[in-house]
Amino acid sequence: MDIKELRGQIDQIDDQLVKLFCQRMDVAAQVADYKREHNLPILVPAREREILAEVAQKAGPEMANYSRVLYSMLFELSRSYQSKRNMVLSPLHERIQASIENTPKLFPQAPMVACQGVEGAYSQIACEKIFKSPYIMYFKNFEGVFNAIEQGMCQYGILPIENSTAGSVNKVYDLMIKHNFSIVRTFRLKVDHNLLVKPGAKLEDIKEIYSHEQAISQCSSFLNSLSGVKVIPVENTAVAAQLVAQSDRSDVAALSSRSCAELYGLTCIAPSVQDKGNNHTRFICISRELEIYPGSDKTSIMMVLPHRPGALYRVLARLYTLGINVTKLESRPIPDREFEFMFYFDLETSIYSEEFVQLMCELEDLSEEFKYLGSYTEVV
Repeated sequence: MDIKELRGQIDQIDDQLVKLFCQRMDVAAQVADYKREHNLPILVPAREREILAEVAQKAGPEMANYSRVLYSMLFELSRSYQSKRNMVLSPLHERIQASIENTPKLFPQAPMVACQGVEGAYSQIACEKIFKSPYIMYFKNFEGVFNAIEQGMCQYGILPIENSTAGSVNKVYDLMIKHNFSIVRTFRLKVDHNLLVKPGAKLEDIKEIYSHEQAISQCSSFLNSLSGVKVIPVENTAVAAQLVAQSDRSDVAALSSRSCAELYGLTCIAPSVQDKGNNHTRFICISRELEIYPGSDKTSIMMVLPHRPGALYRVLARLYTLGINVTKLESRPIPDREFEFMFYFDLETSIYSEEFVQLMCELEDLSEEFKYLGSYTEVV
């Protein structure tokens, strides 16, 4: 039998599968109607486990695992369809709708904004790209930015969340677990790290280099090429430039931005020393209140999932069923809770779509803890 005949057999089987699938979903819809009328839950875990065991046994040892995967996906499709038919708008959806209606149509032009570091920091550069004429208040560390938002000292805060070379900024993710805030916008900033020194200093004279740990990671190849040089992490790349400018030594340098060279009277002796030319850092702009501006097509959420097999799969399967793309998935250990993790998702979906509404009404039922971080647009 040749490949054409085999494919013909598969086509015939698929025709039957499609008809049976539609019949199954129709019956699932009737089950949903019955559950709604009798106030019964959509999910019945015991029945699903029983069915999975039965189909695995019927399929035989070789096909047992394949059948479990197939039916697990069928269950997710049925639940999603049933939830859509029985959907009751959640308090979260009502809160989101209220925010959409109450948020000004124009993004703020000159607010008070919290940034980590000192003048010349990349956070400041991102801030000035996001806002037209911001008033900037500087804080020593990332937690200071979160506190400034929670306490109402600043209307917005700017924080780096990930870099295309060095990956996620774990300190920020860990702080996101413990603080209350909303994301109102994100921005991708092209980052160039330069070796800055006092005027007259030469590369062969340098004994110490200061910079932020992320910048150090992003410039590892260049730093490894230097011999006898000590690399010292500091709070911020702009702080590094400031330390060099204030030092009475000529054998120290900073990995920092070109703007810091002019700002602190330093000389660039090695431009763009990052490992990759396409080096971008993604910043989030956060606020205390939920603000959702027109055109928002990205959403961020955090979830604590049950500590059992398939918990993450159920969430991903639901997102797949709704056709929602996951652009970021991060997990971080929860402090003081052994072997428990907070999962962070970035999703691509318009706030005006039916899929977004359905997702916001379903996700809390899939998790032990759920936190909606906001919907926003990303500026590049």
